[in-house]
Amino acid sequence: MDIGKQIKALRLRRGVTQQAMARALGVSAQAVSKWERDTAAPDIALLPELSVYLGASIDELFSLSDDTRMERIQNMLWDNRTLSAADAETARAFLLEKARREPSNGAPLALLADMENHIAQSHMELAAEHAKEALRRDHSLKQAHSELTRAMDGAGDWCVRNHSALIAFYKDLAARWPEDKRIYWWLLDQLIDDGRLEEAQAYLTALEKLDDSYRPALYRCRIAFRAGKKEQAAELLGKLQQTWPDDWAAAFDIGDVLARAGEYEQAKKYYRASMELQGPPRYTDGLTSISQICEIQGDLAGAVAAAEEEIAVLASDWDTVAGNSVDQHRRRITALKQRMEKS
Repeated sequence: MDIGKQIKALRLRRGVTQQAMARALGVSAQAVSKWERDTAAPDIALLPELSVYLGASIDELFSLSDDTRMERIQNMLWDNRTLSAADAETARAFLLEKARREPSNGAPLALLADMENHIAQSHMELAAEHAKEALRRDHSLKQAHSELTRAMDGAGDWCVRNHSALIAFYKDLAARWPEDKRIYWWLLDQLIDDGRLEEAQAYLTALEKLDDSYRPALYRCRIAFRAGKKEQAAELLGKLQQTWPDDWAAAFDIGDVLARAGEYEQAKKYYRASMELQGPPRYTDGLTSISQICEIQGDLAGAVAAAEEEIAVLASDWDTVAGNSVDQHRRRITALKQRMEKS
């Protein structure tokens, strides 16, 4: 990284001499000269003051590429449970400016959406803890019940919980890009969840012309389950498994269908199969699902075991041993073990 060249360029942009900058920062002019010649680097403790003086972010001082800065933001979201206001604002300003400079590039805005959702999720988790404590103190507080349900995305009034606005957006996307099968996946998810099955069937017919994967068959199963046609759904599910026996993603999605139907033992088998069919690096969503099902069933030891296995896979397959992606499982294991001790 040519931090010396960048410091010099930013100093000249501001129109000040090495001596003037040295006085402002409380260092010698010789120190500034060494920085700019890359024979020495500013002390790390001086970087915030230096960035303020030069009117540039620390990222700008190090001349990080846009790709590197975006990767850094993504890593920050993976590693940190919460973001400081300063980190969030710096990332937000960079992503918005990049999106302005590159009007055909959606990646900066997608990453910005990820960040804003990350911040919102951390606020929701905090809101849930406040609401829970309020109800422990006074179980009759209607507002606390309402806020807990809102924070944890619980069931509520239809007008609050339906996906009509999201469905309308995806319908518009499907009309604009009718050859993009992924748009139909997201649209069908919302339609089926809302019970709008006739519309779902129409879009499934369109998807079948585009998608030769297991997904059309999967959506047929989901529509049958949502319509209450369990025998038909079970038959379709059996055919799906026979046709795609070696596809780990199909096994995972079959597990999801079964879990939604309350067929927990069968769901766990398919989630386990999804792990066994994958090659490294393995995605761990199947283990997360197994752990949650075990907790629902009252098998707290099984829930702990699946969560511990997930931590092991993150370490072995992804070289991830720290950060929020691991810490969230550790927090859950601690909570589960505390419940085991009390029971």
